Parts: sequence; C-alpha cells; structure tokens
Amino acid sequence: MGIRETLSLLIFLVFIISSANSDQRNTLLTFRSSLSNTAALSNWNANTNICQGNISIWKGVICVDDALFGLRLENMSLGGNIDVDSLSQVQGLKTLSLNNNSFTGYIPPVYRIGGLRGIFLSYNNFSGEIPDGFFSGMNSLRKVDLDHNGFVGRIPKSLAGLSKVREVKLNDNQFQGRIPDFKNRDGISLNFTNNNLEGPIPKSMKSMDPSLFAGNPGLCGKPLQTKCKKKSITKLLLIVLFVVLAVASIAALTMAFLIFRKRRRSYSAEPTKLGKKEIKGVNCCYKGSSRGAVQDHSPDTYKKAHQNGKLQFVRNDSDNFELGELLSASAEVLGSGSFGSSYKATLFNGRTVVVKRFRQMKNNGKEDFNQHMKRLGRISHPNLLPLIAFYYRKEEKLLVSDFALNGSLASHLHGNSRGKQSGLDWPMRLKIIKGVARGLVHLHKELPNQTLPHGHLKSSNVLLTSDFTPLLSDYALEPVLNKEHAQNFMVAYKSPESSRNKGGLGHKTDVWSLGILILEALTGRFPANYLKQGRGAHADLASWVDAVVREEWTGEVFDAGMKETKDGEGEMLRLLKIGMCCCELDVEKRWDLGMVLSKIEELKERDSEEFDSSSYGTEGDLSSYNSSYNNHIHHHDNIDNGNKDHDNDDNDDGDDDKSNKGLTDHEDFTFSVQK
Repeated sequence: MGIRETLSLLIFLVFIISSANSDQRNTLLTFRSSLSNTAALSNWNANTNICQGNISIWKGVICVDDALFGLRLENMSLGGNIDVDSLSQVQGLKTLSLNNNSFTGYIPPVYRIGGLRGIFLSYNNFSGEIPDGFFSGMNSLRKVDLDHNGFVGRIPKSLAGLSKVREVKLNDNQFQGRIPDFKNRDGISLNFTNNNLEGPIPKSMKSMDPSLFAGNPGLCGKPLQTKCKKKSITKLLLIVLFVVLAVASIAALTMAFLIFRKRRRSYSAEPTKLGKKEIKGVNCCYKGSSRGAVQDHSPDTYKKAHQNGKLQFVRNDSDNFELGELLSASAEVLGSGSFGSSYKATLFNGRTVVVKRFRQMKNNGKEDFNQHMKRLGRISHPNLLPLIAFYYRKEEKLLVSDFALNGSLASHLHGNSRGKQSGLDWPMRLKIIKGVARGLVHLHKELPNQTLPHGHLKSSNVLLTSDFTPLLSDYALEPVLNKEHAQNFMVAYKSPESSRNKGGLGHKTDVWSLGILILEALTGRFPANYLKQGRGAHADLASWVDAVVREEWTGEVFDAGMKETKDGEGEMLRLLKIGMCCCELDVEKRWDLGMVLSKIEELKERDSEEFDSSSYGTEGDLSSYNSSYNNHIHHHDNIDNGNKDHDNDDNDDGDDDKSNKGLTDHEDFTFSVQK
C-alpha cells in the first residue's frame, strides 16, 4: 500500500471516529435534557471530548481506554425522567449508577440497554411493583442495587434466574411475598432486610448471615431462629379431604342445576306481565298496551329457541362470551317494537348487554346476512351503537349490543307523565342533536352504496350513555328485512318521497327523518303518526310538521323543559329552521346531510349578538312551507283513511297507548316571530 493510500485510510478512520464521538455526545446531551436539576452536569459540552485515556472530561462518566464505559451520576440531586431510549444508543455503556438522587415513579426500563453489567438505583424514591419478567434477557448483569426505595409487590423471579449476578441489594423497600430461590450461586451477596417478606427462606440461603433477613417478621427457617410451622395434616388426610371436597362440590353443582332448571320452568310458565307497567330501557319508553293478547316475550322464549348454536362476534375490541353464557344470564324484557323484542341480559362478569330478537329477517341467505352483519361490525364512531355479535337461525336472528344506561331519547322526551318537564335542557338537547348528526354523517360515509344508510332514525332509536352521549341504533337494517315489513314499519317509508315514488328513497330520506327528530326534540311533541303502518303515514306526519310551522311563531313552540334557558332562544330558532329545511317535501330542494351538519355545528348554547337568519330561510319561506304542506295534505287526505282510528299493535318499541294524550294531541299552534 502506498503512502497516499495509507494517508487516505488514516483520514477516513479519523473521520469515522470523530463522527462517532459526535453522535455519542449528542446522545448524552439528549439524555441530560430529560433530567431536572442538572447543574452538576454543566460541563457536558458538545464541543469537548468525553474521555481522554482513562480520564473523564465529562463529569460522571467512567472512561476506559479513551471510551465511555459507564455513568456514575451519584449524589447530584437529579430528578425528572430517565431517558432510557437515549441511553440504549450510548455505545459501550456497561454500568449505570443513579444512587442518592431524587428520582421518583416506577423503575426505569433499563432492560432496553443491552450489555449492562451493573444497575445502581439505591437511595431514591422509586416505587410501584417490578414486573416478574423485568430482568429477563439481561444476562450480563452482575450487580443490582435497588435498596432504600419504595418498591412493593413480589421480588421478580427473573432476577433470581440471572446466571451471572453476584450482588443483589433489595433491602429497605416494601417487597412482599416469598423470597425466590437464587440457586447454585456460590459467593453471591444478597440483602433482604427491612421489607414485608414472609414464608420459609430457600434452603440454598440457610448458611447466609441472619442479619440479611432482619426486619421481615413473616420469614422463617434457617438461618433465622424462627422455625416454620409444620403442617399437622398427613398426606393421607390431605387426599381424603380432597376427595370429600370434590364429592361435595359435585353434589352442590348438581343441586344448583336442578334448582335453576326448576326456576326456569316455573318462570317460563308465567305469562309476560307487560300490562301498563312502565318499562324503561334501551328501545322502550311508552306504556305497554293492555288491549288484546300480548305475545310471549319472556327471556326464556329466546333462550329456549337457541339452545344449540354459536354467536358470531364482529368486533376485535370486545370481550367474547359463549352463547351458553348469554342464554343462562339473568335477563329482563325491555320492550317489544316493530322490529322485535329486546332483552337486557347481565353476564357472569357483570357486563350488561342487550339482545334484540328479529323475526322479520327471512329474505336473505345465511352468507349474505353474515357478510352484512360483519360489515356493520366494522363501523366505529362515538355516536353509533356498535354491534357486538349476532346469531343466525332461519326462523329468527339475534343481534347483541351494549346496554345504554340512560335509555332512549324518546323516554326522556315523552316518558314522564303529562305536565312534567323532560329534564333535558337546551344545552343537553343541542349536544344530542349534534351527536346524532355526526353519527348519521359517518354512517353515510361508511355505507355510500346503501340506499338507506340508516332508514329507521327516530327518538326511540337514539340511545343515551351515562353522560348523555347519543348512540344511533337499529341502523342499516333495511337490506336484511322483509320488504313488506320494512314498508309497513320503517321510518324511511313514511317519508313524502315514499308515497310519490316507490323507488324514490335515498340518502336524503335520512335527512327528512333527522328533521322530524329535530322538531320532536325542540317541541317535546311526539310524531304520533309514526305508529301508523304503511306508506300513507307520511301525510299525517306532514300535518304534524305543519302544526309546528303554521301561522305565526313565538317561543311557545319550544318544550317547557327549555324555558329556563337564558339567551338561547335565537339558537333554538336556528335549529328549528334547520329541522324545517330537513323536512322539505321536495327532495331536490331538501338540504343534503353535509349542509345540515355544518349548520348544526355552528349552533351554540347561547345566542350571539346578532342573529342573521338569511342562511336558514326567510319569513316568506316559512309561509311557503305552510302552503306546501297544506297542499300536500289535501292531495293525500283520502290516503289510508281506514287507518285513522286504527289501534296499531306496533307500538314503536313501546305502544301507542291513547291514555298518554300528550303524545297525540293536535291542538293548533299560534306563533309570531319576535324581531
């Protein structure tokens, strides 16, 4: 090799070493930045070398042969976070000593630092448990000093399993339980004093100094003078006792099973007592009907029908359970609605779920049904009730979801006796409407090719969590329902476009349903004609909307539960106008869902200084609403006349009990806009 090549190689090596040293310095400076009270490390400087031979230039660094070997940052009053990720990038780091500082919290994850031989964390304020496998893989460790801290829990077995460890100081902590066996460790130094350890000391430690176990009243056996209590029960007696307990357990389980089966039989023999008892729950908010015979909706009904089979879970973030556990769980009837009966079931682990039983899903094959349910299971949004699991049988299906603690929006708007306020003030109703709109928009984004992404939006299908966050339920079921049943009962088929054009349903039909829901939430009036079957019901809903927008307006249009709201009438009026725009009879003129959401998101709990209503329609527009709805009603006043006095068995997840007059009155509204 020539002189030129030799010089080039030397220059290259110098460059590599210089670059490595620079990286090392920057890494240590990053580590220092995570600490507090670092005045003692003020001479750490990116422009100076760390080591010179065996002498450290940077304080606290141990150097060997001009290279970093360890960090001895002791007695420096350091605190803050220990950036182990930075330390793991420091080349050659073999020992880390942070003794006598002010560090707190859990033990830092030093197992990320490869090749560590010594870890010294004594005299700090570390606390918490050390995971049992914390030291797994740290096969180079020789010394571990954790004394004089606040560690609790058991001593990690992975520490006792290290083959090269020669010194372990665990004294003056709060470790509990038994001492793990450090087997075959001649010459190992251990200290367990002043903890809460108990039980017999491992035989491998019987020749150690007794003082190393002092301060643990629960320890016994050599080298201590305290003897462990001998078990007085012989091996034979243990075997006999085990057999007796086993036989007794089998007998108890057999008796419990017989009693359980007897109770189930006696329970199923009793008729379901819905009567006029108020049922509060997920999909129920009205008083049960006392007219005519009531179908058997007892929990045993669905349990008996599904003794054999398997639940299909559609989400990965939910704890699975067996069908048998669901069928044997304690259950109660929530209600019976247009789609089926609902049951509240409490599982063995305390989790409460709702099982909805459908009988009108027979037009789809098993594979198509499974795929549709799995598609719904993949949809996730804070305002959509997630489907947990489903069960398929040809005759009927079960859908399982979580239980909503505060029932439905309908139960809060209409569940109280007449004359009492619902308990929902204006801010709460605005929160609910915003959540409903957000959930509906997400549903439309997830199911763009489905004609009716929801199709059955109404107040009894808006469930409320413990903090009144709304959850949309019973969505996207139109593709798996019997067509005739869907046309008779689904909200979408009560829309204006449904009667004018049998093929006219679309995404804006959900907008119409949202508009009805908004008006219902603001006025506190129940759109009673939802209870009528068939397509003709939309004409009656048109008259219901007309009653809201007829003639002149005042604040009397709003539900009494919102009357105490101060400085909010303008925002309420804005939302009322948004609801009217959603209920536009002409689908082409009706707002799209994106426009509706953007307008709703602009609303606040209190009025702004000036209310510009131009973007929500003018007063002339309001009169056109009146004229349009009146014309529409006259056009359809011969539709479904035979149903006007019809007592409908479909009670909208409850009943259309006429005694609940506040839900069905159609007295005139007289309003005037206050400018």
